[in-house]
Amino acid sequence: MFFAHVNRMKFNKAKCKVLHMGQHNPKHDYRLGKEWIESSREEKDLGVLIDEKLNISRQCALAAQKANRVLGCINKRGMTSRSREVILPLYSALVRPHLEYCVQLWGPQYRRDMELLEQSPEKGQEADQRAGAPLL
Repeated sequence: MFFAHVNRMKFNKAKCKVLHMGQHNPKHDYRLGKEWIESSREEKDLGVLIDEKLNISRQCALAAQKANRVLGCINKRGMTSRSREVILPLYSALVRPHLEYCVQLWGPQYRRDMELLEQSPEKGQEADQRAGAPLL
C-alpha cells in the first residue's frame, strides 16, 4: 500500500482479488488499506480465465463455445453464397480470433482440450460440404 500511496495510485477494492497459485502456497489473507481482499479460485484477466492450478481447460471450453456461436451465426444467416471466397474471409475474420486470442498463454495442454478447439473448424467444413462447397 505504501507504493500505491507514494505514487498516488488508487485501486478499486471491489475489483481486487487474490488468486493463490501452487500446491503448497499458504492461503494467507491480504488487506488493501483497512479492507480485506477476497480470495478466488479462478479469475479472468485480459479475457483469459486462469485457475489456482493454472489449468486452462475452462478457457479452452469458453473459446470453443464463442467460436461455435459465431460459426453458427455465419451458417444460419441465410448466406446466399457458400463459396470459398466468401466463407474463408468470414471464418478468418470472425471465428479464428476467438480460437487464437492470447493462445501463447493458454494454449491447450491436454488432448481433450485440443480436440474441443479443433471441433469448431470441422463444424464449419461439415456445413460447407452439406451445402456443396469445397473444403476450406
